[in-house]
Amino acid sequence: MITATRFLSIFAVCASLLGAGAASADHHNEGEMKKPNIVEVAAGNDDFSTLVAAVQAAGLADVLSGKGPFTVFAPTNAAFAKLPAGTVESLLEPANKQKLVDILTYHVVAGKVYAKDVVELTEATTVNGANVSITVTDAGVQIDNATVVTTDIEASNGIIHVIDTVILPGA
Repeated sequence: MITATRFLSIFAVCASLLGAGAASADHHNEGEMKKPNIVEVAAGNDDFSTLVAAVQAAGLADVLSGKGPFTVFAPTNAAFAKLPAGTVESLLEPANKQKLVDILTYHVVAGKVYAKDVVELTEATTVNGANVSITVTDAGVQIDNATVVTTDIEASNGIIHVIDTVILPGA
């Protein structure tokens, strides 16, 4: 079984590599600049362009740019590509806005939940009111059927954990 320490060390390396560029941009001649919020962090990473488009189409950009704090289990573009053909395009249509909101809010937990805390949980209540299951195995950490691939990407208003699959409420 993977230990919490092993999980954290594996993902700390990944998070530090991803965050190295952002950390160097946190300083200014006059002192520290404001750390980017969750939406700004996601928008600054090409691997999240589908997620950012979905957040904007759902009208959630202002909320996820707000005070928070939030923990976001963020699916990559590759995760969205795993959905059946036409699914993303359909969800981005105005007629499906509520379904998109339901899916996206299923990826968000209120508060800052770091990796060291996630590995101690068996479930978490999402912003949409449903629970995601959390499983720690030798293979890593699963959020429902998604594998956590990077943890603890910090934003001014929360934490991002990258997942490899879009998780769906009720699936």
